[in-house]
Amino acid sequence: MAAGQTVAVYGAYGHTGRFVVAQLVERGFVPVLAGRDARKLAELAEQYPGLEARPAAVDDPAALDRVLAGAAAVVNCAGPFAVTAAPVIEASLRARVPYVDVAAEIEANADTFAHFARRARETGAVIVPAMAFYGGLGDLLVTAAMGDWTEADEVHVAYGLNNWHPTPGTRIAGQVSAERRGGRRVRFTQGRLEYHGDALPTLEWPFPEPMGARPVVGEFTMADVVTVSSHLAVPEVRTYMTTEAAGGVAAPHTPAPTAVDEHRRSAQTFLVDVVVRRGEAERGMVASGQDIYAVTAPLAVEAVARVLDGRIRAKGVASAGEIFDAHDFLRSLAPHITVAPRA
Repeated sequence: MAAGQTVAVYGAYGHTGRFVVAQLVERGFVPVLAGRDARKLAELAEQYPGLEARPAAVDDPAALDRVLAGAAAVVNCAGPFAVTAAPVIEASLRARVPYVDVAAEIEANADTFAHFARRARETGAVIVPAMAFYGGLGDLLVTAAMGDWTEADEVHVAYGLNNWHPTPGTRIAGQVSAERRGGRRVRFTQGRLEYHGDALPTLEWPFPEPMGARPVVGEFTMADVVTVSSHLAVPEVRTYMTTEAAGGVAAPHTPAPTAVDEHRRSAQTFLVDVVVRRGEAERGMVASGQDIYAVTAPLAVEAVARVLDGRIRAKGVASAGEIFDAHDFLRSLAPHITVAPRA
């Protein structure tokens, strides 16, 4: 049980941050509301009487230290993570508290592994990047599908979204990533990230029923290529996105998500179909649910809970599949996410 443990949430007033705050409260934690905009923090604090708001610019180490004072852990929900991840991780290392983020940015996650792995390992710190729908969930599903395999030839993660209405934060993060890549695309092949200018192919993916076969954009590369490859011996990691969702996130005028229920979830539904291949053998897992931003909250908060109560398999910088028992973690996500082996 959380027993009133304090967890700082940086970017608490953002779209995903609000889901994380609500989930923390529901689980019995005491969130500290933190972020760069003091006015937005004050407005959010009015909805949660008794919770403390602590504004902090990401380039102000002393202010970030005040955010983490007395906290048992920190969840970073503030993008773009190319800007926020390193400063908040540094603050977590100074405070000696675990760090979890919900970054979907490929390069930002790769930077976290590259820049902090040795320090975190030497100090026994726990840093869990990409603990979200993109990156975290896919890694857990792939790890569960692998089972007793120690290596595989290919991993395929197909995202069956009926639509994708991006948040302003998603758009900003996408712009930062595009600028970093110089307009190029990225894929993970032959054991490494590769940048290219090829057009993305469209093909048909055989999603399980009731979704069935759908057109998808191939090499629609997501954070799973970083999380999966960080701990699993798989040279080819490929991710796919249904064409309607890919078109929605790419279009400049697609509106932001609209809440349709008491939990502020949108009507968006998803099905994540994971296939792992080794030689002629194939294994898979399937996950389904509603609203990719909303389900990031139980993923991140369950990660915090497990780190704080010691249910971890590693320290240092570690992705979800490496640090947690993948099967047990996935079971804990009900009723937010339904998970089953692929038929």
